[in-house]
Amino acid sequence: MTAVNIQTATAADRETLIQILLLSFATDPCTRYTMATPQAFIAGFPGFSMGMGGGGIDHGAAFLTADHTAAALWLPPGVTSDSEAIIAAMGELPIEKRLVLGEVAQQIGRYHPHEPHWYLAMVGADPLRQGQGLGSALIKHGLQQCDGQGLPAYLESSNPRNVPLYERHGFEVMGVIQPGDFPPLIPMLRPART
Repeated sequence: MTAVNIQTATAADRETLIQILLLSFATDPCTRYTMATPQAFIAGFPGFSMGMGGGGIDHGAAFLTADHTAAALWLPPGVTSDSEAIIAAMGELPIEKRLVLGEVAQQIGRYHPHEPHWYLAMVGADPLRQGQGLGSALIKHGLQQCDGQGLPAYLESSNPRNVPLYERHGFEVMGVIQPGDFPPLIPMLRPART
């Protein structure tokens, strides 16, 4: 396999990151549960993705391939997702979905580590480039940061198809979050390595 060149994203790369991830998450079950129509998804995803992991940009923890076809938003210790931006990006939802999403948030809170860790908020590749090792390269790059600090890494897989990918990188399934009609969301932890 050809080496993948990875660069640290800056504020100037914000739109590129959003575009890559928008393509990558267009069929993601959990994301599309909250933004079900094409119009809602296209309108809401930029704010959603930046709410999830945009904070990593300002902390040198957002990465993209040099050819701008894959991206990862990591949050280092002490940097959290912006829940208000995430909720705002989802727009108006029926009460039933709001109740389900409230339960999802509660369950995530039970799994999300409270000790210092790196959080992989989002990783994705242009669908035309998926399966070529770009996501793996971005995950490895972020995990080098974790290992350099002797810290664990955490994520929630919003697509069960991606669980084996994360397992290959040392993440372990912690459980399944699936209240009501919400698709399976799988919290995963990679213990600290020294």
